[in-house]
Formats: sequence, structure tokens, C-alpha cells
Amino acid sequence: MKLFWKLFCSMVSITSLTCSIGGFLLIDGQFRAALGQEIQSLYEENDMLRFALSRELDRRTVCQPEELSRLAGEIVLTTGGRTVAFRLTDPEGAALGGSGFMEPAAAPLTSRLTENQRGWRLEQAAGGRALLHGASALPLLGETVYLENCRDVTALFDQRQAQYRSFSLVMLALAAGVAALSLLVSHVILRPLHHLSRAARGMAAGELTQRVPAAGEDELGRLSADFNAMAARLEEQVAQLTDAARRERDFTASFAHEIKTPLTSIIGYADLLLSRPSSPEQVRESAGYIFREGRRLEALSRKLMDLIVLERQDFRMQRVPLDVFLKRVAEPLRPVMEQAGIRLEIDAEAATALLEPVLMETVCLNLLDNARKATPPGGRITISGRAEPDGWAGIRVTDTGKGIPADELARVTEPFYMVDKSRARAQGGAGLGLALCQRIAALHGGEMELESVPGQGSAVTVRLKGGGAA
Repeated sequence: MKLFWKLFCSMVSITSLTCSIGGFLLIDGQFRAALGQEIQSLYEENDMLRFALSRELDRRTVCQPEELSRLAGEIVLTTGGRTVAFRLTDPEGAALGGSGFMEPAAAPLTSRLTENQRGWRLEQAAGGRALLHGASALPLLGETVYLENCRDVTALFDQRQAQYRSFSLVMLALAAGVAALSLLVSHVILRPLHHLSRAARGMAAGELTQRVPAAGEDELGRLSADFNAMAARLEEQVAQLTDAARRERDFTASFAHEIKTPLTSIIGYADLLLSRPSSPEQVRESAGYIFREGRRLEALSRKLMDLIVLERQDFRMQRVPLDVFLKRVAEPLRPVMEQAGIRLEIDAEAATALLEPVLMETVCLNLLDNARKATPPGGRITISGRAEPDGWAGIRVTDTGKGIPADELARVTEPFYMVDKSRARAQGGAGLGLALCQRIAALHGGEMELESVPGQGSAVTVRLKGGGAA
């Protein structure tokens, strides 16, 4: 059974059962109270008859049962517009006298009473009438006689039956009203669950943008808010996984291409040397090609190994003077820069930085090499180091090269991604430099920032913790 119908049936059943029990107890309580009043009235009539009989006996001298019977027939008691019927009986149940018509009792009541006791019994008379019989014992003529009277309480039972019928009709109307109200309340209460179910089915079908209204501070409202938070987190994680899968596909495709190109050249030139005699000039040229492509494979494998090794997190940091460090790193590149027609400038102040020298040297060499490849003859490359006032140190490499388009700036740190692939491959590039630099900067607890204007040049800044004056 659905939760909607469970809630609906529960509300109708609980309301109907509660009202039925309450109504029954109320009607039954009223009936018992009315019956108690009738019993009290029965006893009061019996007491008045005893009093009247005793007074007449005091006024007259009665010695025989016949005189007692005649005296009892002369007593008339009227109350509530009716004449009270009574009779006197001896211990054997024989009538000694009375006034009015008394219905015969179905079972003897007087035999259970002792002197000055009284009691009552409810009996069913002819015609479906309900009679309330009362009796009391009193001493007369040297023995115990019994005074009996009765009241017709049929109207009391008829009234109870009428109340039951009326209450049944009211309960039917109430149940119908409660059912209609329960339908509305169940729909309103369970509406957030319908939204959650529909959103869950949508997410199962791949629609991760599903959200539900999260109004209210009750349990369903908090559940809706938690569902939205879960959906947002799931959408974010799926987006990250999708992006990671895309980058993995790019990585695999680019790596396969990068490996294929030098291997093809190496195999081709080696086959050329093996297949036919060649002149010394051709041998040197082929060997040169094989050597360069082999070095390119070596560099590619080394950088891949660096990326794998950088999964370590336990590198030992040292406080290093920036001016000495940058000069030692950059000076060996000056002849290469000059041969390419590029002016190299080193601008480092006397400051210190907390770094791992071998890894940070890799960063600087990669940045300088990237700048060299992007800068045409006549350009300028500057590497600088500064201590920043907030306890950081910055290493910055700027060039006057071609720059990077804005739409590609966010992807240049992805492994194997190259803005100008043909130029990068021609110069021995693999597209791993900036990705490696970013990983090393993160290992230092720092960050790498890229700025570029197409046609004017680029600037890469590596910010490191622990900077200060020398």
C-alpha cells in the first residue's frame, strides 16, 4: 500500500475510532446518570410510602393482617403527575395489600433483604417495557414485611437508542468530512515526497540538474534541503569526473602522438642506415636525427616520471637566497638565448625563499624554456625575484613573445596541452612544462599565476611561502 493511502486510512480510522469511543462513553455516561436518578427517585418514593404507612399505623391500632391490607389500600401517593403503585408482601411473597397495579417481579427480590434494607432490580415487562423494581424490609405486626414499588424507565432506554441512532448518523457525516480533509492533508504533506521521487527518477536518468523546493523547517523541508545539497555535490563531482575523463583522453591521445612521432623518425632513419649503404654525410645526418629524437623521448619520459614522482609530499624545504639561486639557474641559458637573438635579464633582490632547490630549478628552467620558444628574435626575457610584504616570495618570468589567447589561458597547465602544437613540436616540446610547474608550486604550498596579452607577451609568477629579506 502506498504511503498516501496509509496516511489517509490512518487519519480516518484514528479519528473515527476516537470519536466513536468518545461518543459511546458520553451517551453511556448520560444513561447511567439518568438511571441513577431514577433509582434515587425509586428509593425516595419507597421512603415516602414507608413514612405514610408508619404514620397511619401510629394513628390507628392495627392488630390483624386484614386491617393492614385495608390500611395499605387507603394510602395514595402521587408524584410527578402519576400515582405510585406499591404493595406489601410477607416473607413468603404473599401479597398483604397495596395500591395501584404492580407488575409481578420475574424473580423474588424481598428474600434477599434483611430488616431496614432496600434494593432494586431492572426487569423487562410485557410489550418491551423496562421496569425498575424497588423493595425495602420493615417490621410490622411482630414480623418483617416488605414494601415494593416500581417505576417505568422505558423512556430512558428509548432515549439512549435514539441518541445512538443520531450519533451513528453524525459519525457517518464526520467520517465523510474527515476522509475529504484527510485526502487534502495527505496530498499537502506528501507533496515534497512526490517532488523528491520525481527528482530522484530524473537523476537516475542522468538529469543531474534536478532540484526540489525546500520550504519549511520540518523534517521534509530538511530532507529536501539535504537532497538539493547532495544533488549539487553529485553534479559537481560528476562534472569533475567528466573533466578528468576528458583530460585523461587528451593526455592519452597526446602522449600516443608524442611517442609515435619520434619513434617513427628513429625507426625510419635506422631502417635507412640498415637497408642500403650511405655516405658518411648521410650517416652523420641520420645519426643526428636519431640522436635528437632519442633525446626528445628521453626528455618526455623524464618529465612523465617527474609528474609521477611528484605524488610524494615529503620534500625537504630549504631557505635559499633568491638572487644567488636565480643567477645560478638562468646564467647557463644565456648563450642559448643570445644564439636565438633574445636578451636575457636577471633582476633578483637580496631576499630569501623557502623552497626545494632541485624542484624549483625545474620550475625556473621550464618557464625560461617556454618563454624562449614563444619569444621571437629581438625579444626580451626577464626573470626576477622579490620578497613580498605579507611573508611570501615571488619568482616571475616575463617575455615579449606572442602571448596566449584568453580562451586557452585556463588550459595551458593541462598535461600535453600546447597552444601552438606545430611550433612546440618543432622545438622539442611535449606540453608538460606548465603542468609540472603548477604541481611543484602546489607542493610548496604556493601558487602559480599566468598573465598574457596576445601579441605583447606573457608573465608567469610563482608565489612561495616563507619569503623575507636576506
